[in-house]
Amino acid sequence: MVVIIISTISLVINIFLGRERKKYKKNTLMWWIMIHASIPLIIPLRIWLNAPLISIPLFILLAIAGQLIGDKIT
Repeated sequence: MVVIIISTISLVINIFLGRERKKYKKNTLMWWIMIHASIPLIIPLRIWLNAPLISIPLFILLAIAGQLIGDKIT
C-alpha cells in the first residue's frame, strides 16, 4: 500500500512540474529545477513511510513518466 501511495504522489507531482517545466527554455536553471524539484519531497516521504528499497526504480520511472505526461498536457 505504501508503494502505491508514493508512486501516485510521485506521478502527480511530476505531471504538475512537467507542465511548469515547458514554460522555460531547455537547459536553463529553472528548467533543471523543475526536473529535480520532486526529489526533496519523494525521498523523505519514502523514508518516513518505510518503503522498500526495491521500489526506488519504480518511483524514478513514474517521475520521468510524470514529466513527460506533464510536458504533453496543454
